[in-house]
Amino acid sequence: MSDPSEQPEDLDTRVLQRTVTHLADRYAGIFPPELVERVVFESYATLARTAKVRTYLAPVAGHFAADRLAALAHAKDRDASGIPQVLFVGRHDTGLAQIAAALLAHHATDTAVVRSAGILPGPAVDAVVLEALAARGVEVGQVYPKPLTDDVVRAADWVITFGPRDAVVVYEHTVHQHWDVADLQDAAPERVQAVVDDLDHRVRALCADLRA
Repeated sequence: MSDPSEQPEDLDTRVLQRTVTHLADRYAGIFPPELVERVVFESYATLARTAKVRTYLAPVAGHFAADRLAALAHAKDRDASGIPQVLFVGRHDTGLAQIAAALLAHHATDTAVVRSAGILPGPAVDAVVLEALAARGVEVGQVYPKPLTDDVVRAADWVITFGPRDAVVVYEHTVHQHWDVADLQDAAPERVQAVVDDLDHRVRALCADLRA
């Protein structure tokens, strides 16, 4: 039996059902409506396990489900877009993976699809991460820790891991790199800046590889 805290409220259920209808229309002929519904409600339940604030949980879950379905569609027809897909994986998706993903999205613009995920996703992105990115003029939009799911791993052309090196089982078509970067937990401001500089250097090199 699922945890009652993962069950949607009536209002959330209506929002999720509208999301199901919208995404089922978008992926008509690609995915059956039953799969779309399962992904939407599964995404809600997954995020509910770590969410401290549930006010916007249903819309966030809809965004997460839409991204997972996009990943599934890419994995199903990998040659359709030709745009490389990059996944950054951290322990909690609250620090290094979020910074690297935001920097790559900033530098690569529309030449790559960028995602981040956590092995044990935390409740929120670290405030120091948002401050460090804002100081560089990097737009982050709606960011939140996301669980690592097989659909995003399967879709990825590149997987970049932080922390545990073997935490992700990548597929044959995937390029895997492990970036040994210092953790940001309890780091002093100058140390945070040095880590972001390191990540920015690595991301720029990766961006050049993707474009090549």
